Amino acid sequence: MAHPYVLLLLAMLMFSGNFIVGKAFSDTIPPLTLSFMRFAMAAVILLPLGWQEIMNNKALWRQEWRPLAGLALTLGLFNVMLYTSVHYTTTINASIVDALTPAVAAMLGFLFLKERLLSKQVAGIIISFAGVVWIVSRGSLGTLLSLSINPGDLLMLLGVVSWAVYSIFIKQYGHRFPFYGGIIMTMVFGAVFLLPAAAFEWRDGFPIEWTVSHISGLLYIGIFPSALAILLWNRGVAEVGPSQASIFFNLVPLFTTVAAVLFLGESFGLVQLVGGALVLGACTSPPNHKGCLIKGAWHLL
Repeated sequence: MAHPYVLLLLAMLMFSGNFIVGKAFSDTIPPLTLSFMRFAMAAVILLPLGWQEIMNNKALWRQEWRPLAGLALTLGLFNVMLYTSVHYTTTINASIVDALTPAVAAMLGFLFLKERLLSKQVAGIIISFAGVVWIVSRGSLGTLLSLSINPGDLLMLLGVVSWAVYSIFIKQYGHRFPFYGGIIMTMVFGAVFLLPAAAFEWRDGFPIEWTVSHISGLLYIGIFPSALAILLWNRGVAEVGPSQASIFFNLVPLFTTVAAVLFLGESFGLVQLVGGALVLGACTSPPNHKGCLIKGAWHLL
């Protein structure tokens, strides 16, 4: 078995690839259709691993359909926002805004779960939001005041909120479900919810052209970030614990930036550098948690 850090690194690479493939398809596959395909393929791919859990817990699925629906809706909305946002903004910007998730999750935890926020966490949240404001305003106060902000950055921010709510649902209800069965049923619920919306995009014909590039990209989304990355993440968390494993999510913007520059020809400038440093360098984690970038990197050495 590979070292858990290697498994976690591979998982982050796969999550980063989701931004790249989403951007590559942003002008050819509508976001609702792409999100539906991701959920449906992930459910089919993971089904052999969780089939027994699903069959053994039929009463559980009927009893707990509301939490499952909440998980599916928030996860589905995150995917739709991600794939829509990269139609308007760069994958680099989207991935940096996505790194705001810990700060948003901390705020929602304080508001709805009555979790404690220390002054250091509050400062980290403010710094993180300042970094995102810098990104969406392109470092220009005039842009901010005139509200001429890239809609893609704002859509990704809505996706971050959705993912943070999903994380709260996981914290509250995730323990009720078996691991593989819970993931598969969430994907099934998500596919069912997304199907009518995606079908609206098919009113003039199914929008996917079955070319080699489209098929390869869809298989990547279904297999790697949606299925295999989850399995690697689960194994890594089991080995090193969720606190230490969460550090690796800070690598997603880094991996995405490198891939976007190499494969999509995107540019990385001072705006992204300053904004990314503020978002990733601010510590919004609870006390004794190694979740911020600088402190977490030190503990990995």
